[in-house]
Amino acid sequence: MGEIVNLNRARKDRAKAEDRSRASANRVAHGRTKAEKQAAAKEKERAARLLDGQKLDD
Repeated sequence: MGEIVNLNRARKDRAKAEDRSRASANRVAHGRTKAEKQAAAKEKERAARLLDGQKLDD
């Protein structure tokens, strides 16, 4: 016979795990310096220009 599980506790544990993962992602996204954010934006722009330059004209 299986283990008895409190569904309310399982639901709350799952919600807490999701909150922790979301908080971790936010710390990465918002915990950067202004210079790091600008460098990332420049790199993204450079990649977009490179991709646009590689497109074939129809």
